[in-house]
Amino acid sequence: MPILPIDTGRYGSAEMRSIFEEENRLQKILSVESAVAYAQAMVGVIPKSAAEEIRRKASVKFVKLERCKQIDAEIGHDLMAIVKALTEICESDAARYVHYGLTSYDVEDTATSLQFREALEIVERDLMELEDVLLRLVQKHRDTVMPGRTHGQHMGVITLGFKFAVWLREVARHLSRLNEIRERALVGKILGAVGTGAGLGEKALKIQKIALEKVGLKPADMVTQIIQRDIHAEVISFLVLVASSLDKFALEVRNLQRTEIQELMEPFRSEKQVGSSAMPAKRNPVVSERISSLAKLMRAMIVPALENVPLWHERDLTNSANERFIFPMSFIIIDEMLKGMNRVLEGLDVFPENMKRNLELTKGLIMSERVVNKLVEKGVGRQEAHELVRKCSMKALQEGTDFKTGLIGDEKIVSKLSLDEIDQCLNYSTYLGVAQQLVDNALKLTREERKR
Repeated sequence: MPILPIDTGRYGSAEMRSIFEEENRLQKILSVESAVAYAQAMVGVIPKSAAEEIRRKASVKFVKLERCKQIDAEIGHDLMAIVKALTEICESDAARYVHYGLTSYDVEDTATSLQFREALEIVERDLMELEDVLLRLVQKHRDTVMPGRTHGQHMGVITLGFKFAVWLREVARHLSRLNEIRERALVGKILGAVGTGAGLGEKALKIQKIALEKVGLKPADMVTQIIQRDIHAEVISFLVLVASSLDKFALEVRNLQRTEIQELMEPFRSEKQVGSSAMPAKRNPVVSERISSLAKLMRAMIVPALENVPLWHERDLTNSANERFIFPMSFIIIDEMLKGMNRVLEGLDVFPENMKRNLELTKGLIMSERVVNKLVEKGVGRQEAHELVRKCSMKALQEGTDFKTGLIGDEKIVSKLSLDEIDQCLNYSTYLGVAQQLVDNALKLTREERKR
């Protein structure tokens, strides 16, 4: 019976989960065994007829998962169980050459890279979709004015498009990282015990080159008995970085969906979706909360990945057990998070009228910086101007009046600024700086990168 939620199909797509299913893993291992036999035949180490027989039988059609498990239960070595299962069905002299000159992690690590390749393609597709969604949102809300917040307090005026443009460029950086990681992580290793190739003979490097080309990988850079775990740690680190960005986006949606703010709201899947078992009227940001919850788990994955980098001598087995968890779980969880974030942003409800209402909450105090700058333009020293405006601001807060009233009541300020100038200073929509230009730059850069 299933135990973990990823076993039940609750999280991650069927496509991503299938990459890490036992039978698919078995087929990847068999494909590597077949590729090595092909390479050995190409350089004349084993008969071509033997390599062809190994190729024919290196399939889950012949090597059954159940049989492999039976053997594993007897011998306590899962990779050797696969080797034995393949050996026992190969005819003629082909059986002699199954796994010839290899060690377990030649096959295990190379098979893992094949899984990474497929899984990263899905991650890239999801990130590209997220980038597309954000491109549309940035364009649509380029001029949608809203409060900018620091420390949870109103600090200035931005646009929703500006906020989304920040996210857009973050996603673009992840796509760039993904391309770099492929260069380092999609590698294999066919060099036998301790990585010298001694068991494969003097043609070891040719065998490795041909075999890895056969499965579409490059040779890893300097190995021992295993591919060095800094490579795998980088893959997990990348996935954790993506997860943290998604957590950041989800957290913002959750905060802006607060009843007292309600500038954004994640969509309901259907008219029948239930928000709360107690209160029928509620629309809880459950998908965004799920993303944030899974991000906590994802960040924990980096610890064992980093702990796997230092191993005894040319290898030990302390990486093996935890990698059976962290590799599939990391990819399946990030797949769930990306698809959830895409659903949230694709159907996001936006409430510009609430943004306008919230801008008025401080009764003009959000524009205090602009008043300071205007006084400096009129000849007042910057520190003196800051103190003048600070006193007006604190007085307005204490008395519950609007900022304009406080400014007009200060003789020093009105001696420098006319009523029209004060009104201009308090106009939210004209204090966006170069925000819209920055948004346009982000859109242009992202579109240019997409064409490359």
